[in-house]
Amino acid sequence: MASQKPKWVCVTVDPGICGFPCVIKACKTGARKVSLEISGSDCEQIQRLAERLKTLSINELFTPLSRNPVYVSTEKSGCHLSCAIPVAVIKAAEVALELALPQEVHIKFEAC
Repeated sequence: MASQKPKWVCVTVDPGICGFPCVIKACKTGARKVSLEISGSDCEQIQRLAERLKTLSINELFTPLSRNPVYVSTEKSGCHLSCAIPVAVIKAAEVALELALPQEVHIKFEAC
């Protein structure tokens, strides 16, 4: 029986006004671990984040915000506080680990 190819979860993120979209790929590499690839962004901060953030364990994924490796790496990379990429990384990792279903997320500004 041939071994199965790893199944990648691919997320395209349009973060808004900065104009630096990116692609996030997450792949389950064990029962409790995910590999990450962040690519396609011209944003220097996101490029630094991509270098810092290559894997996540399930325990790291659910670490509180102030110690969460995604957000710690985001801060060290100099990302803007409201950058949408970190939450997209977490969502992609959750789906790759089969902890969540793939569903789009939207923030919509409307007249009040």
